[in-house]
Amino acid sequence: MARLRVAGIVIGALVLMGFGLLFLGAPKPHIEIKAEPLWTIGFFEITNTLFTAWLATAVLFLIAIFATRKMSFIPSGLQNIMEAVVEALLTLVENTVGPKHARRFFPVIATIFLFIVVGNWMALLPVFNVIGKIEPVGVEEEEFFEEVIIFEDRGIFMVMPNTSEIEIHFDEAVCDGVAEGHEHEACLEEGRALAIAQAREDEGIDPAAQIGILAPYFRSMNTDLMTPLSLAIVAAIFVEWWGISALGLVGYGKRFFSFGRLAKGDPMGIIDIFVGILELIAEFARLISFTFRLFGNMLAGEILLLVMTFLIPLLLALPFYGLELFVGAIQAFVFAMLTLVFGALAVTSHDDHDEEEAHASGGEVAAAQQAE
Repeated sequence: MARLRVAGIVIGALVLMGFGLLFLGAPKPHIEIKAEPLWTIGFFEITNTLFTAWLATAVLFLIAIFATRKMSFIPSGLQNIMEAVVEALLTLVENTVGPKHARRFFPVIATIFLFIVVGNWMALLPVFNVIGKIEPVGVEEEEFFEEVIIFEDRGIFMVMPNTSEIEIHFDEAVCDGVAEGHEHEACLEEGRALAIAQAREDEGIDPAAQIGILAPYFRSMNTDLMTPLSLAIVAAIFVEWWGISALGLVGYGKRFFSFGRLAKGDPMGIIDIFVGILELIAEFARLISFTFRLFGNMLAGEILLLVMTFLIPLLLALPFYGLELFVGAIQAFVFAMLTLVFGALAVTSHDDHDEEEAHASGGEVAAAQQAE
């Protein structure tokens, strides 16, 4: 019986894959690095990644409300899960920086981790990148797309399996003989308009149907460079504040501007100045490192999922969703841990290192004398 069940599962999976491959092919993905604006309020644009970041924040608020709504001494359900997560994060912070600084670091580290992981995992929901508003193809350069989707007005626009796609062929070389300027731009716009009309006629598209690309309402917040950059700036501000509040402005400034030995005539003071310059450069380099690590991994993961769901049936693409679950958690953990480590370094005085080195060297001298 067990073999028959396994065989039935395998055959059923093959049937589903074959059905999906033949009848439920996903449309070719339109990959856009820049976040698409959804609404404009005055001079403020609300992009789809910003909207998703707000949703991630709302999800965290709801989790906190429902987990603490009926608190009990013996936790269960959502309260038990969240207490386990918080306790694990607090233990990690305490083991890294010690109990003295753990309570100061923990709220920031936990917030960064939970916000990033919720945003990354939300992006795996099936409503992401498939429901949105239409950006119709136009004759302006920024409005013209060579590959577009045909949308029928059903009250809501979404990319469905086997969505019709067309290509608009336009060669800008036809306007090479026209002088640069207004006349050249007018030639290009007229050529694009003719290409759009020709594509509609060739494909027999209903005049009421719209052609263009989809600007999704829901898109992974970390696939927009601005979100990881904002998180990196926030992390950097807290790291600097922790260092200044722990060591004082002068004490913390010695990491970057150390002239003590040089003032005493010690030539090694030049090395201190050089090291301080490197430390200062490293502070700004962290912003780049933080930003592009998170942005690059999340954008690559989104492109991977879009391409895989286009090339293979959804059932075969499921393992890639499992991979992205893991990657999303790992990237949140790496971002939070790097912030924690840099914070621990910020609150450590260089004088402490000097004392430790002096103590170590003194111990070595004593050990050598005893050996003699």
